[in-house]
Amino acid sequence: MLVAFAGWMSLVAPLPAAAQSCALCYTQAASAGTRMIQALQSGILILIGPPTLASVAMIFIVYRKRNQIRKAAEATELDAIWKNTSLSNSPTTPWLPPAR
Repeated sequence: MLVAFAGWMSLVAPLPAAAQSCALCYTQAASAGTRMIQALQSGILILIGPPTLASVAMIFIVYRKRNQIRKAAEATELDAIWKNTSLSNSPTTPWLPPAR
């Protein structure tokens, strides 16, 4: 419970991001006007969007494919069990003595 709480707090608590800015970006943004700052913010959002959507789409496709493979494996396993059971319990199958 303590680990879950610590994990939740690390996601919720704001972290200082001052160490992540480069000097060139900072000076360009500081010297630019409001239109440039808005363009920079829009550019950041545009650059974040497609990779996020691609990741979500890939996770969705992998999840669906995993379920299809599991269903196919279960069907194959059930077919094998059915075939083995039907052959061994069949009244027309002769009993064979064990090989020596």
